[in-house]
Amino acid sequence: MLLVVNAGSSSVKLAVFDAGLREVARTAVEGVHDHAKALAEGLARAGVAVADLTAAAHRVVHGGGALLAPCRVTDTVLAGIEACVPLAPLHNPANLTGIRAVARLLPDLPQYASFDTAFHATNPEVAVTYALPLAERERGIRRYGFHGLSYAALVRVLAARGPVPQRLLACHLGNGASLCAIRDGRSVATTMGYSPLDGLTMGTRAGAIDGNAVLRLAELHGVAGAAQILNRDSGLVALGGSNDMRRLVPAGLAVAHFIYWAVRHAGSMVAAMGGLDAVVFTGGIGENDHRVRAGMIAGLEYLGAVLDPVANAENAGVLHDPASSVAIWTVPAQEERQIALEATVVMAGEGR
Repeated sequence: MLLVVNAGSSSVKLAVFDAGLREVARTAVEGVHDHAKALAEGLARAGVAVADLTAAAHRVVHGGGALLAPCRVTDTVLAGIEACVPLAPLHNPANLTGIRAVARLLPDLPQYASFDTAFHATNPEVAVTYALPLAERERGIRRYGFHGLSYAALVRVLAARGPVPQRLLACHLGNGASLCAIRDGRSVATTMGYSPLDGLTMGTRAGAIDGNAVLRLAELHGVAGAAQILNRDSGLVALGGSNDMRRLVPAGLAVAHFIYWAVRHAGSMVAAMGGLDAVVFTGGIGENDHRVRAGMIAGLEYLGAVLDPVANAENAGVLHDPASSVAIWTVPAQEERQIALEATVVMAGEGR
């Protein structure tokens, strides 16, 4: 059985898949102080025997410019993930902790890593380059994009159903939210940039904000204080008092802000693709919030997108009206299964 690990700073989420990639167990341990103990506790809670595990696969948020494909975890890979800590200080340290925790608990178990940034490696240079001096660009300050595992899974699901639309606007909407322009199955642009802070209004993140406003916050509150404000105290929670979309007043500023800026950024994604053939929603908000979907599609009606209100209210898989010239779907997020699949492909290449 294959163990998929998504480690946070104080939490561990686990999913277990059998040889046929059927999910057989899922659990999470919160308030973690010792990740190895949390792993053992989570596996016991899920009824999974450690001896039955054949490999572990991890979600790693940032692979930088070098780690662009799923791979087996080696000392070199660990060093590469460590080198990306300055690029993702809120995520990569926790991902490393998860890998090391598995190594402590099961030192002989092969481990694999999949990277959230990898799907966007197909973005053209002009899309990922900030207009900064060369010395700063050589430090790795560029756009990377995130939620790549979700987008890769989404493309895989659609491809299993038939031809993937040539110009696909993918919307991963949850506490973290982003859009991706997918042309011919490949990412050509995305709303997140150097970090997961950029782009859409999110649960606790500000989204796109003028760099000088960031500098002013740093002057007022220090760098750490500004980081806390931008990443933890902003977004929906700042505008509406909660980062749970279900608790927000439908006509309030928070929901309106989320929809307005999602539509604004969607226009940018459509421009990067040269048009629009389909819109697909995934993530907790994308799959379950009919208000947000209706608001976003209303903003895209000029492109020929027409929603079926009944199907939308039912959170159906197919959401477009027969008169729509743009297909509109929901696809359940499958990040853990994508990680399991990618690890299985790497293992097959190793002859395992």
